[in-house]
Amino acid sequence: MRKLFKGLIKAGTIIGALALTIGVLNIIPPKKVLNGETNPFIIEKGSRPMIAAHRGGKNLNPENTFKAIDYSVENFDIDIIEMDLCLTKDNHLILNHNMTIDSSTEEKEVDGDYYVREHNLDELQTKNFGYNFKDSQGNYPYRSILEGVKDEDKSKVLEENKLRVVTIDELFIKYASTDIKYIIEIKDDEQDGLDAADILVEKIEQYHVEDKVIIGTFHTEVESHVEETYPHIMRGASLGSAAGFIVTQMLGVNIFYNATVTALQIPTDYTLKGITLQLAKKNYINRAHRRNISVQFWTINDKEEMRMLIEMGADVIMTDNPDVLYELLNEMGY
Repeated sequence: MRKLFKGLIKAGTIIGALALTIGVLNIIPPKKVLNGETNPFIIEKGSRPMIAAHRGGKNLNPENTFKAIDYSVENFDIDIIEMDLCLTKDNHLILNHNMTIDSSTEEKEVDGDYYVREHNLDELQTKNFGYNFKDSQGNYPYRSILEGVKDEDKSKVLEENKLRVVTIDELFIKYASTDIKYIIEIKDDEQDGLDAADILVEKIEQYHVEDKVIIGTFHTEVESHVEETYPHIMRGASLGSAAGFIVTQMLGVNIFYNATVTALQIPTDYTLKGITLQLAKKNYINRAHRRNISVQFWTINDKEEMRMLIEMGADVIMTDNPDVLYELLNEMGY
């Protein structure tokens, strides 16, 4: 009995010491990113979250086109354009979610997929990027837009209808002088991804939007390249970096999280090997803010889920339906 009692005391002492250590670790002010300077992607307490139109607002208009982007900007007071960039054969960066254009345009998978990297910009500018857009009534309103149009006139017709592929230059030229911000994901990997990053940073500096852009990628080599080569450019956390933040916060040792990202871009939950982790938690947001990190949730299309994140203090809500989020914010008095 005495041995059991001593064992319990020892275990209690160890547990108490661990609890005390974790408590102390969470009191210590964590190191902030951006050297403590204001993070433009963090909202003031009590303010509405920033509306990020995912792919320009892809449920309302053809994704990543000016038809989608302009409509969202003009009608729903969006703060951020969210997009993906792919590199063309002649090294232009275009807005496109996939490495191919098969799902967006009239191109068919006859001789294989139509990869962006295998074609020049002028070729891509003759493709209808609204071809496969289906509206809320199940119709394809833009499929006939090039019927009877000569090949040499296709690019102009598509541009006039805001259905031509958009380059990062065109986007920055149109919106760089406004308050619009940008969340940009680099889709290319390996050397193409490194080249895309170099070109993107060159464009960011050319159009003076360093304080309006967050770069993200799923590719570790691209993330490392941007971090090491362009430390002044704001970056979103990759899946690995975001997981590191969440796990260290769950264990109470977030003080040891040393990534220099300026934004956590995460879903509200994530399932790994049958275990679902809830990521939409107030303490995660609070901890991120202590580190000067913005918390951005994707891709939120449900109104009640939006409401929950608004009340929780999320900085950015990425949505395919900026109209729904805009309506909700008005209902809530913002």
